[in-house]
Amino acid sequence: MTDDPNLDPASDPDKLTGPGGMTLRQIHEQVQKSVERDSAVQAVHKSQASSQSRWQRWVRYVWGRSGRR
Repeated sequence: MTDDPNLDPASDPDKLTGPGGMTLRQIHEQVQKSVERDSAVQAVHKSQASSQSRWQRWVRYVWGRSGRR
């Protein structure tokens, strides 16, 4: 952040607190970490799904539909 005298000191993310008493910068960092974790898990899941055979995909499709009938 620059030391611009025109900026409102109340808009500094290191001083503003959000839910749980965390600063906005801390919340932002936690969200970034969460997004990275979620994308890593999703990448692993997609790589596993693509390695399934046509038969395995069909069985998962039919098995998943059985709960909705």
